Amino acid sequence: MFFRDVIGQDIAKKRLIQEVNEGRIPHAQIICGAEGVGKLPLALAYARYISCNNRGSEDACGVCPSCVKFNKLVHPDLHFMFPIIKNAKTKKEVCDDYIAEWRRFVINSPYFNLNHWLNEIQAENSQALIYAKESDEILRKLSLKSSEGGFKISIIWLPERMHQVCANKLLKLLEEPPEKTIFLLVSENSEMILPTILSRTQRLNIPKIDAECIANTLQQKYGIQELDSYSIAHTASGNFIKALEAIHLDEEKQLFFDLFVSLMRLSYQRKIREMKLWSEQVAAMGREKQRNLLEYCQLMIRENFIFNLKQKELTYMTANEENFASRFSPFVNERNIIGIMNELSIAQQHIEQNVNAKMVFFDFSLKMIVLLKQ
Repeated sequence: MFFRDVIGQDIAKKRLIQEVNEGRIPHAQIICGAEGVGKLPLALAYARYISCNNRGSEDACGVCPSCVKFNKLVHPDLHFMFPIIKNAKTKKEVCDDYIAEWRRFVINSPYFNLNHWLNEIQAENSQALIYAKESDEILRKLSLKSSEGGFKISIIWLPERMHQVCANKLLKLLEEPPEKTIFLLVSENSEMILPTILSRTQRLNIPKIDAECIANTLQQKYGIQELDSYSIAHTASGNFIKALEAIHLDEEKQLFFDLFVSLMRLSYQRKIREMKLWSEQVAAMGREKQRNLLEYCQLMIRENFIFNLKQKELTYMTANEENFASRFSPFVNERNIIGIMNELSIAQQHIEQNVNAKMVFFDFSLKMIVLLKQ
């Protein structure tokens, strides 16, 4: 990944390049932003630029020994930490046990989210974490001298998913960093990271990608017609992952849409038996998918509320979602919007706390009967 491969984000690129050229690289940075804005691609391009033996004024050279290794993400001074699942059968316990899959996945599709990664490693019902044992691995790696005499760079993707023990050991590393070591924390929810870690990092906030940049990329790289590209870019709302999902079949999003539509119809019709079956179906999906479904439901409720206010230009829905909204949105109004969003938020909190999923979703569906009638 080069800076030129990162979609948009010219201000962030300029800042990172300037840091390197002026010799004031922070030992720890946290790159924050919403899903799909290019945080990890930026971190990878930045790490390449730092390590490049013959960097230019705007990008790495691409041909030096360091860049050649970065092409396959096998540079000996580049280390990764990312959420994984423990697998007793294969004895996979740390990130290095997944490093081959990680490198291949990141190279092939640098714009991805946690759910895409979990599907890649077949996580099924397991929740992904950066486990406590990973802290020992990173301590071991950083205690060694740089293989090529430059910086040792650790990219931590989704540090908010670190186990408490791992987070505390990382804090000690940030307080007393090894010589010529750089930490790049790539986060989508920095509020979940220890405040003491945040206070020891320099923050770089990454905004949503400009719609023009998304549309141009869709035209140039994916052959999308100009009119269609701008329509997709608007729906994506600065999230390039959403733009990709709009042009590729996304089975999970279709599943979430079908489940959302089904629940709204069953709740309105007060079909209790079918609602119970719906809850059991969702409960069998696994915690990560359940969390993603609840986030999708919150998004759809917000979009339908705005659609109901006749502010179509402010909505970001696909054609199928908008078609359903044309009939459903009148049932999401000033009288029930806060109640519905509160119940979704409570359900999500309970799922994260490992409360029985059947109870959580059936309870929520029953409450929707009352809320939709308001």
